[in-house]
Amino acid sequence: MSYIYNGSNELLGELLGDAEIEQLFSVNADIAAMLGFEMALANAQAAFGVITPAAAGDISDRIAEVQIDLPELATRIARDGVAPPGLVAQLRAVLDPAHASSLHKGATSQDLVDTSLMIRLAQAVPVLSARVAQIERQLQTFASDSAEMMAHTRMQRALPITRTRKIESWSKPLRDLVQGTPEEFALQLGGPEGALNAMGDDPEKIAEHMAQSLGLYAPPSCWHTDRRRVVAICGWAVEITTALGKVGQDIALMAQNELAQVQLAAGGSSSAMAHKNNPIGAETLVAIARSNAVLMGGMHQAALHENERSGAGWTLEWMLLPQIFVNAGASTRTAAALAGSISFT
Repeated sequence: MSYIYNGSNELLGELLGDAEIEQLFSVNADIAAMLGFEMALANAQAAFGVITPAAAGDISDRIAEVQIDLPELATRIARDGVAPPGLVAQLRAVLDPAHASSLHKGATSQDLVDTSLMIRLAQAVPVLSARVAQIERQLQTFASDSAEMMAHTRMQRALPITRTRKIESWSKPLRDLVQGTPEEFALQLGGPEGALNAMGDDPEKIAEHMAQSLGLYAPPSCWHTDRRRVVAICGWAVEITTALGKVGQDIALMAQNELAQVQLAAGGSSSAMAHKNNPIGAETLVAIARSNAVLMGGMHQAALHENERSGAGWTLEWMLLPQIFVNAGASTRTAAALAGSISFT
């Protein structure tokens, strides 16, 4: 669930935002994914006799044309603390009354919310991975330069190294991240108590049917309180910003006038000193990396769920996760521009 994320500051969006990633965590994307869950659930349950084909057909038809009342949904969320009760109520209101009880049958709010998240993460992760691969290719254009440059350890002059070696210290983590791109995104289906007690005789087959239709995989059990999957995917995104933050930190230092190891084709200007060419892109990468490091600590806090469902941990996750991915989007976008603007001196 990501309706809590309000987007970037209007003035800072081009610096710290990323429209493509933000769209995947928008209200419309969240609702579309939740509606997709309900359609997939109805079709799977009809296939295994839990609801009638007529009910599944009515649910699919109504979902395809429904217009969700967002202000009303927001009011319900403020009361219920989660979107599905209000969303399901709006959907039932447009169904044939004979089919209303077949909607969302045996599922629970967390199934709907977590599956929506996984559907959207399955779209966001490949975008970031492709961008990281592109940045690594950009950096490789410098990799054949074997000219010497001074290394620095503990912020002091050390011994000469080649530029090839310097670039490799930036490129290797990026290659590893591309190779380690998350590829499995799990359906969430446990029902109110996590045991699928209202899913008939074939709950595993229903889950497999749903997962296939949604482009996900069906784990052997629900993961309502086991947030390791979510934490691991977020950790991958944070590793991206950390790796690119290291690139930014190095470039900001190398661009100092006293070192002049790199030049920036386009930096930022100063309101008072016309001679300056500030390393804005490099500094932004560092700031984003530090921001995501802080947010990742919060994700580990959010992973602590009590009993069979947590309200507090779950809500905290919604507050943190979208920003982690928007940060990763902004970092990759900024790094691509920076890699295209530097030259070694």
